[in-house]
Amino acid sequence: MKNLPFEWLVGLRYTRAGRRSRRNSFISFISLISMAGISLGVAALIVVLSVMNGFQKEVRDRMLSVLSHIEISDGSGAMPNWEEVALQAKKHPEVRGSAPFVEAQSIMLHDEAMRGVVLRGVLPEQEPNVSDVAKKLIAGKFTDLRAGEFNIVVGKELARLMHVNVGSKVNLLVPQEQTTPFGFIPRPKTFTVVGIFEAGHYEFDSGLAFIQINDAEKLMRLSGPSGLRLRIDDMLRAPQVARELSQMLQGNLYISNWSDTNRIYFAAVKSEKTMMFIILTLIIAVAAFNLVSTLVMTVTDKQADIAILRTLGASPRSIMKIFMIQGALVGLLGTGLGVGGGVLIALNIDVIVPFIERLLGIHFLAKEIYVISSLPSDLHWSDVGFIGGVAVVLAFLATIYPSWRAARVKPAEALRYE
Repeated sequence: MKNLPFEWLVGLRYTRAGRRSRRNSFISFISLISMAGISLGVAALIVVLSVMNGFQKEVRDRMLSVLSHIEISDGSGAMPNWEEVALQAKKHPEVRGSAPFVEAQSIMLHDEAMRGVVLRGVLPEQEPNVSDVAKKLIAGKFTDLRAGEFNIVVGKELARLMHVNVGSKVNLLVPQEQTTPFGFIPRPKTFTVVGIFEAGHYEFDSGLAFIQINDAEKLMRLSGPSGLRLRIDDMLRAPQVARELSQMLQGNLYISNWSDTNRIYFAAVKSEKTMMFIILTLIIAVAAFNLVSTLVMTVTDKQADIAILRTLGASPRSIMKIFMIQGALVGLLGTGLGVGGGVLIALNIDVIVPFIERLLGIHFLAKEIYVISSLPSDLHWSDVGFIGGVAVVLAFLATIYPSWRAARVKPAEALRYE
């Protein structure tokens, strides 16, 4: 400590100012409040962003348990040579699996219930290569989707809304029309429910159904699958891999990835996270700029000390540095405590939240209402570093004006009434 420049020694002393007078005690109290405000703001921002990241990851994983990472469709509407396209796609080092599919809109009828559904034809033995829907079944077997038997697997919410169970018969109306003496009418087809899945995402659980791909081709009068679905090693690289595949594959093909399919949802989540970051950053800004009042009061109280230092040869720059060091230390301590507390809570939120629920006798996310019944957390260290950096910068900016004012103190005027 003795080897430090005198600006650091004086700044550290002012930071831990003694409490010999009520004024010093009040200044120290305001300083502690500023530090606590910065800590709480930083911790709250880290925890909130971690929880939002956790929700986003949870929803994304549930969506991708049914969706594929990349879809390849033929411009003609059918892809009879899907096996050849699959072999070409697998030459890409990041492609892990492939499976053909047929997808169409349909209307499901059962008794008096009617609902629009997305009908997806799949090969049950290859579908596990691109999705986890076979693992999501809560009733029946996915392998019961056999060609020619016209069986169907529906989502849990769809089964509830249509009042069906395993073994029930449902009718599907497909867009293709047939000519009758009464004009054009949709072609109905009866299917047997052989399975019920639960993806954990309401959109899919209430509006998606699977049938065998050969039955789908017959129903839709197609000469082959609609396209090919791919799974890659890193889902976050799907846009880049899709661009690379578009250069590798030949033919009139349309290639899309999961982020394109759900662009609106993820754009909304990103906007929400941005707004939440701005709002909580304002809390840190308010706490950081409390340092302005603290330092202004300190400068007013220490005018005699400043004058003596000036008469001993301290430059205005040194005086300014003293108070900038004092304010920056408060900001650094507050940021450090906030980062430590925020990271600790974010990493242990799965333990802390249940404890609070048991203590207060409440449940934040009721299973009857929300699909996710516990708060997920996904801590990103890049977020932690960015939040800590913003807090330190705001605290540093708050020290500039009081420090500049201290540097402008004139020794003669400050010592006139001492």
